[in-house]
Amino acid sequence: MALSASFKCFRGCEGSFPLTQAIYRCPKCDGLLAVRHDLGALEEKTGTEWKKLFDERWSARSSSGVWNYREWVAPEIPDEAIVTTGEGMTPLYPARRLAKELGFGDLLVKQCGTTHTGSFKDLGMTVLVSVVNHAVRTGALKINAIACASTGDTSAALAAYGAAAGLPVVVLLPRGMVSVAQLVQPLSHGARVLALETDFDGCMSVIRELASRGLVYLANSMNPLRIEGQKTVALEIAQQLGWSVPDWVVIPSGNLGNSAALWAGFSMAKELGLVDKVPRLVIAQAANANPMYLAFSSGALKTGEVTSVTAKATQASAIRIGAPVSAPRAVAALDAMNGVVEQATENELADACARADRSGLYADPHTGVAIACARKLREKGTIAAGERVVIVSTATALKFTEFKLGYHERKLPEMEFPLANTPVPLPPDVDEVAKHLA
Repeated sequence: MALSASFKCFRGCEGSFPLTQAIYRCPKCDGLLAVRHDLGALEEKTGTEWKKLFDERWSARSSSGVWNYREWVAPEIPDEAIVTTGEGMTPLYPARRLAKELGFGDLLVKQCGTTHTGSFKDLGMTVLVSVVNHAVRTGALKINAIACASTGDTSAALAAYGAAAGLPVVVLLPRGMVSVAQLVQPLSHGARVLALETDFDGCMSVIRELASRGLVYLANSMNPLRIEGQKTVALEIAQQLGWSVPDWVVIPSGNLGNSAALWAGFSMAKELGLVDKVPRLVIAQAANANPMYLAFSSGALKTGEVTSVTAKATQASAIRIGAPVSAPRAVAALDAMNGVVEQATENELADACARADRSGLYADPHTGVAIACARKLREKGTIAAGERVVIVSTATALKFTEFKLGYHERKLPEMEFPLANTPVPLPPDVDEVAKHLA
């Protein structure tokens, strides 16, 4: 039987739509869409057969970790239409020193920031741009540009993959709210960069209206093609652990699509017989942008409600989102994975980064949020001492040099610096240097 996938209503309304169609919400209920696979066709291979195939591809070091699982992602996209930069197959780092310091028995960090543009957003963008590339090539879709609202990493990924495919890209950024390293990436790739005098939520509002008018093709995670690529993080974690799963997975989350992606990957692996359970989920949020945490801690999630907030400034700029588009998907993921939500203050995330760096990691502020939240849950006893925990690091800290330097020079606002390592100015004199070392 031929493998296939299509868009369907996340809430279960009737109807399906081809992945090559520019559609972002259910036409009946206006709810989010999801990519649904023909599981009957996939079940023609046993779980053992799928594991063997995926292991063979991994051993061969094929060009893309995402497309290692192509049958589970976008099975109808031909090889010649795939746009890849070698994303995925990222390290699962055993953080032994950090684990010992924080009281974890087994702590691993999935280093998703080692991809081409420096963030896990590459995983979703290879799928989205490949599908659009195929649709344009076959005449199924005509576009003026692929476009996104972004706090930095999404724009970098879209610009890189769009450039690789030769497709025009437009990105909307909140002016003054992204790092220099994040800003220069889409500029370098030739994207049209529009810096709006608003925050991410304001940019998202504009881009959704542009897409509804048919002026651009929407590349934000409202588009479930992004989640299809990001779900391979879960598949990689399971594969790297010998087709088992950890007790907990902790992920920093703003727009909440990545939380839904983890559930999509782990649930598919369990349903098709590759693993025997799914892990518990921790959605980690910055305290300055915490709508999911507020809903969880107040009990509002029991009714599925996530009320928007006005996100305040945070060093974890990529998750400075007060109106998460994928909240309904994340609520479902949290419920299915018996998950919890925790938050980290600016001091807590900065301290977590500094502690991680002292152990040999180099943590960006969002990974700092995840580490800080995991630490708090360990201290509360929610995470037990002997449980295996995987923290998903979503970006490289090389994009956040200003944050790192600001911490060690004690220049970040409203923050303490217990682990600051400030440079010591000395004259070029051997005796003076020796005196200092003594």
